[in-house]
Amino acid sequence: MKKVLFVTSEAVPFIKTGGLADVAGSLPRYFDRKKYDVRIILPKYACMDAGLKEKLRFHSRLYVKLSWRSQYVGVLETKEGGITYYFIDNEYYFAGTKPYNNIYEDVEKFAYFSKAVLEALPVIGFRPDILHCHDWQTGLIPVYLKNEYQKQEFYQGIQTVYTIHNLQFQGRWMMQVVKDITGLPETLFSADKLEAYGEANYLKGGVVYSDIITTVSKTYAYEITTPAGGEGLNGLMHARQKDLYGIINGLDYKVFDPCTDTCIVHPFGVNDLAAGKLENKRKLQQELGLAEDDGTMLLGMVSRLTTQKGFDLMDSILDELLSRARIQVVVLGTGQAEYENMFRHYAWKYSDKMSANIFYSEQLAHRIYASCDAFLMPSLFEPCGLSQLISMRYGTVPVVRETGGLKDTVEAYNRYEQTGTGFSFCNYNAREMLSTLYYAMDIYYNHREDWDQIAKRGMTRDFSWEQSAREYEKIYDMLS
Repeated sequence: MKKVLFVTSEAVPFIKTGGLADVAGSLPRYFDRKKYDVRIILPKYACMDAGLKEKLRFHSRLYVKLSWRSQYVGVLETKEGGITYYFIDNEYYFAGTKPYNNIYEDVEKFAYFSKAVLEALPVIGFRPDILHCHDWQTGLIPVYLKNEYQKQEFYQGIQTVYTIHNLQFQGRWMMQVVKDITGLPETLFSADKLEAYGEANYLKGGVVYSDIITTVSKTYAYEITTPAGGEGLNGLMHARQKDLYGIINGLDYKVFDPCTDTCIVHPFGVNDLAAGKLENKRKLQQELGLAEDDGTMLLGMVSRLTTQKGFDLMDSILDELLSRARIQVVVLGTGQAEYENMFRHYAWKYSDKMSANIFYSEQLAHRIYASCDAFLMPSLFEPCGLSQLISMRYGTVPVVRETGGLKDTVEAYNRYEQTGTGFSFCNYNAREMLSTLYYAMDIYYNHREDWDQIAKRGMTRDFSWEQSAREYEKIYDMLS
């Protein structure tokens, strides 16, 4: 049996700020348990839910040397969904009201976490064959492992898989400070190792020293080797291309199931899609104060309100769309102030057509997915994206830009062959996005049977974690 330890800064159900938590907490449950023993290790944050913290049981304690510092490490353990979770406890590093703080605090926090994980391995009684590390927060683990720990017999033969969920976030900070924090030798801070553009770069270290690198879609795996998508590391990613694999994220179909979802008003499936969606749509219009109109297309967006997600395109066309088109728009999320205020403005100006919900609610998110006719994701870049997968699962037709995982998962509608699961546009251009929305509206209003078939095809596509788990198993099997 192959032993794998997921090392991550967050994982559901214990702590979540984004899609990383869904992947790290959900994926391990879908491996073949006769062949793979997959466990998870993450920090024990003070901001975790109190009820979840009560499930943790003390396992052991030790001290770790972080450069000239000696720091306490508590190890706790629990089981959730049949998976063993380990937690690294240190109140100095993991206190506070949120898991991440300023970068200058986080670079030390996750250097500590990386060393604590490696030091804890002999103590927890689980020697993994593979350390599967996620994002920049764990980038130093392959660095420490290959340069320090594999000198010890216990660590020899442990291999690393490093998954990049978003290359934009790299854990970069001042070189001299990182040298002092990590205690790593001067020779590792060269241009072919941890240095990038005059700074120390945690993610670069993970890429340089890992045996295999994965990212969360095939198109994104290509994009990060190019100047346009490589975030300054395209040369390195291209150099490691033979070890780079793209595996699309999956969905937990038990959580996202319109037939059993307790967050929505009227559960439904493929066979009663039209009736079920209409009931949910009416209720959402009432809840959000939109005009109650069965026939108007309802367009949804559930997202972080950032430039990455394409909201500068929305700023260019939203006034025209709301003033001229028969459409309603509902937005849920928080982010950059300019986009929060943009949506608030248009919700005020077009109060019966636009609803801006500048907060986050998992329950409301489910109701939006279930109630809307279409779902918009005009991302500048999108490593994988889960919202388009969720929207298709709920019979809501996605309108996306062809980038990263959006290109890999949404098949553009072809009216002549009657194929496709959504609508897409290629260039990052507001007019192109608007024309695609108008085309989608034409199909919705004038070819409704075709629209319903698009929605049903999306509902029946398999984006479950089983598919992703089989691909990761192939990766693990490549490592001897």
